[in-house]
This record gives sequence, structure tokens and C-alpha cells, in this order.
Amino acid sequence: MKKVLLLGANNPESPRILQRVREHGAADFAGYIDNDPAKKGQDFYGLPVFGGFDVLPRFDPAQYTFVNLISGDCVTRHETTQYMLGAGFAMSNLIHPAIDLLMVELGTGIYLREGVIVQAGVKLADNVCMHIGALIGHETQIGESSFIAPGVSVCGCVEIGRGVFVGAGATILPRLKIGDWAVIGAGAVITKDVPAGAVMVGNPARILRMRDSQVSQ
Repeated sequence: MKKVLLLGANNPESPRILQRVREHGAADFAGYIDNDPAKKGQDFYGLPVFGGFDVLPRFDPAQYTFVNLISGDCVTRHETTQYMLGAGFAMSNLIHPAIDLLMVELGTGIYLREGVIVQAGVKLADNVCMHIGALIGHETQIGESSFIAPGVSVCGCVEIGRGVFVGAGATILPRLKIGDWAVIGAGAVITKDVPAGAVMVGNPARILRMRDSQVSQ
């Protein structure tokens, strides 16, 4: 069994999920990689913070995988994941064991926190992160490196693109398409398709602005 490096020592909810995973089966979590120099050498809820990307040569990708715990910024999540993949490390999933994933298609690098509900026919691409209490309706597709915040409701048959940020308590109505790298503001209600790079706010949601830059790779 490979050991797991954890990317980002920021939120105590993550160590709680690690404990639940340990209780339900074999897992070997080695410790954290975090680029904040103040955290290097510290203990984060029982596991060491080894340091930033500069310490990666100490770890053999043949013996270690990684889980990206970074959330809230899809660009950072995507870019840090790409860095780790480029260094030769494979992704692993970290999923709260109480989540029912029967008839759900999962990529790799998936991070799902407690209370997430994923209905039948949903497809989650690589590096998707979802927080507490998010509801994903049947046959919805969520693209690579997207983030779904707490309390979000995504209705059935929605298509969410790459790197989409969906803020806390937002609602997306059925059969809509959300373009790559769009941002859905907290509490927004999406009633029509959203173009790539749009920042959406309000109920019903409107375009606040278009993002200046997006990740292309």
C-alpha cells in the first residue's frame, strides 16, 4: 500500500475525515505538504507538516500518492495538482465513508466532505472537491478541478465545466450548462446557462463581470 501525502494543512475538518477513513479501512496518511514556511516542521492534528514543494524529492512517487485538500480557489487547486502530477505523483481520493456513491462515476483526486449527497448517474471528473451538505442531482456532470461549497444545491442533468467555483448556498436549476472557470457567488440562483469565465451573483443570478484570466491547460 502506498502512503498518502496531503496537500494543504489548513482546515481541521480534513483531519477529522482522515480519522473516519482510518476507522473504516486501511489507510496510511504520511503527513502534509504545505508551501507556507511557517508551518514547516509543525504538527497539524497529529500528522507532520513536512514542508513545501521543495521537500518533494524526499518522497518516491513509487511509494507515495497525494490528495489535494486545497479548496476555495479552483485555480490554485488545479495548478497545485498539476505540479504534483508533473513531479510524478499519482492522485488518490479522500471521501467521507458515509457518502453513498452507488451508481456514481468518479475520477481520481476526488475530495468529498461529510454530508455530501450525490445522486445516481452523476459523473465527477478528476480533482473535484465538495464540502459539507452539498447536493448533486441525478445525471449531473462536474468538470475537472471544480469546487462545490457547503449547502449548494445542483439540480438534475446540469453540466458544470472545468474549474467552476460554486459558492455556499447557491442553487443551479435543472439542465443548465455552466462554462469553464465560471464563479457562482454565494446564494446565487442560476436560472439559465452561464458562459465560461462569468462571475454570477444574485437571485436570479446575473453576470457581475467576466474573469480576466483562466487556466488553459
